[in-house]
Amino acid sequence: MQLHDILKKAHESDASDIHLVGGHVPMMRVHTVMTPMDFPMLTPEIMKGFLEQMTSAPLRENFDKHQDLDFSYEIAGFKRYRVNAHKQKGQLAFSLRAIRTKVPPLASLNLPEIISRLTYLPRGLVLVTGDTGSGKSTTLAAMIQSMNERYRKHIITLEDPVEYTFQSAKCLIEQRELGSDMPTFSSGLKHALRQDPDIILVGEMRDLETTALAISAAETGHLVLSTLHTVNASQTVERIIDMYPAGQQNQIRSMLANTLQAVISQTLFRRIDQAGMVPGIEVMLCTPAVRNIIREARTFEIPNVIETSRMIGMNSLDNAIAELYFNGMISREDAIAQAAYPDKLDRQLAA
Repeated sequence: MQLHDILKKAHESDASDIHLVGGHVPMMRVHTVMTPMDFPMLTPEIMKGFLEQMTSAPLRENFDKHQDLDFSYEIAGFKRYRVNAHKQKGQLAFSLRAIRTKVPPLASLNLPEIISRLTYLPRGLVLVTGDTGSGKSTTLAAMIQSMNERYRKHIITLEDPVEYTFQSAKCLIEQRELGSDMPTFSSGLKHALRQDPDIILVGEMRDLETTALAISAAETGHLVLSTLHTVNASQTVERIIDMYPAGQQNQIRSMLANTLQAVISQTLFRRIDQAGMVPGIEVMLCTPAVRNIIREARTFEIPNVIETSRMIGMNSLDNAIAELYFNGMISREDAIAQAAYPDKLDRQLAA
């Protein structure tokens, strides 16, 4: 059994993830559904061979020491993968996330038009949030590519790992990978500020130092794009504030109110009208009303502001889900399961 054969079959099936677990047959996730593949059970010898094929000796030493390893793997001319190697019940296991190498145009992603307008911002902080696998990286890559085709600027991306590979068009784009090009996001961001960037993509604001540097970069005139694993705009604001010690939270509320431009929160749905996935998108724009809410610690009011500001491009998750349902793209069951307010949406869909 060859690793390439498994990955080729997964690619032909449009799988987003491949799971190789010793003692089991290979599995793949196709449009959110886990599906067994038509291959024999994976033996320890096969799994050891896969590890040697995908990693260098230093990486294997790291794996032996920590029993967990994150890395990227590429088959030249075919596809790239984000890989986690780990152990379960004493056996090797791999989780591979397929990375699309060609950046899709923004117009092809079924995103609200307001997201295209955000690529014209000269400065500030734009956050794309959602669960793992919700399409955050794809949205950000499409935004970066849109700017790459329009501006003459310097773009630096800090990623874990590098996913979409950009070709500099009008912009100069530098892509730095965690581990091989920088030790931490915070270190990469600190030094990026000395590299004359106009636009900075931070793969994830995962700790206080990275978050503080990202907000400072936005304050000093850069456009900063990043992600958080939060499900809506109000939770995103609270997550950032809660990273800081209590004595600094009033100050950071003021800084965030001044720098935050928008929060885009994504949830992916399996389509019922055709093969593939479609995003439900909540959009919060930082209007003067939203900035006051952030400063005054009244984030519980954000959903109401979003609901009453649809004319300027804001949209709640439940309204976005309802639009997908009424357009025949998603099932009623999936719509209600992912809703912020399931009972209210159930009544709306029945109307």
